[in-house]
Amino acid sequence: MKIIDLKYEKIKVKLKKPFVVALGVVEYCETVIVKISTDEGYCGYGEGAPFSPVTGESLDTVLFTLETFKGLLIGQDPLAIERIHYIMDRTIIGNTAAKAAIDIALHDIKGKVMNAPLYKILGGFDNKVQTDMTIGIASPEEMAEEAKQRVSEGFRILKIKAGISPENDIEVIRLIREAVGYKIRLRMDANQGWNVNDAIRVSQALEEYKVDAIEQALPYWNIEGAAIIRKRTSVKVMLDEAIHDHVDALKAVKTQSADLLNIKLMKSCGLYKAEKINAVAEAAGINCMVGCMLEARIAITAAASLVAAKRNITEADLDTFMYCQESELIKGGFERDCDILTLLDKPGLGIEVNM
Repeated sequence: MKIIDLKYEKIKVKLKKPFVVALGVVEYCETVIVKISTDEGYCGYGEGAPFSPVTGESLDTVLFTLETFKGLLIGQDPLAIERIHYIMDRTIIGNTAAKAAIDIALHDIKGKVMNAPLYKILGGFDNKVQTDMTIGIASPEEMAEEAKQRVSEGFRILKIKAGISPENDIEVIRLIREAVGYKIRLRMDANQGWNVNDAIRVSQALEEYKVDAIEQALPYWNIEGAAIIRKRTSVKVMLDEAIHDHVDALKAVKTQSADLLNIKLMKSCGLYKAEKINAVAEAAGINCMVGCMLEARIAITAAASLVAAKRNITEADLDTFMYCQESELIKGGFERDCDILTLLDKPGLGIEVNM
């Protein structure tokens, strides 16, 4: 079997309301859909959702990179996923969201060839995923009110954005606990917004509020600082922007800087390298979460399939498709009941795309 065509199309969907994190304000979901066709009639769909503060990419660079890959991949065997990653990596460094789009499409083809859903191809531990819901940065009172609303909608895990003001971050958690009680799990994501002293101060203050984890408290390069925080608080330390591949995961293990690793397909070039991150973490006794950028249903389905497939991936942050109006171009993949995503028992991603 050979690849005979690679098509791509960008989509832009306005969010229901602007989403604020320590890295900036986001108003649109901007992503690129990829379709890879083969000479045996199989086709696979992928998605590349760039976020320049994390992956260093834009829509334009993703489109340019996909056009570069198109000429290199036509004629290749779509099931030779490791070889295709080798070709992409030796052609251009980084550009991880563009590579993720290719990778997801290849895995979709693999599932269709094997006539099995992707979560089974990847390991098949389960077919259901519980996702959290993220609360964007606003005033403490507004964030507490939104948290209460999300809990009323059936969400049992909340991820609280932080990183602009340590004092406000502590107050936010206090008010949210008052609003939702202690049966709801909380974790806080600073998106690299604190320094070591602030992170220790906030983490220690949050111990009484039973916060599960602090995610990426420090700039991505400060692995050693994360190790210091771990020694000074009982709140778990999660690394996100610091972990792009299995090499980063190994550094986190060697420096004892993380209790949890956040895998994102747009950082890891897709599922192939995401599995490697999880394998390194599992060998070290570290659980993983799979998160997402602002992604549409294709990438969310791929990420949910990975979570469902692997016993060591115990957490999911796959809520961004709920922030915006879903494109009529894309259907399927999973069904949602409150905070539970149930993957469809269809070959590959189980996605239908009008492209």
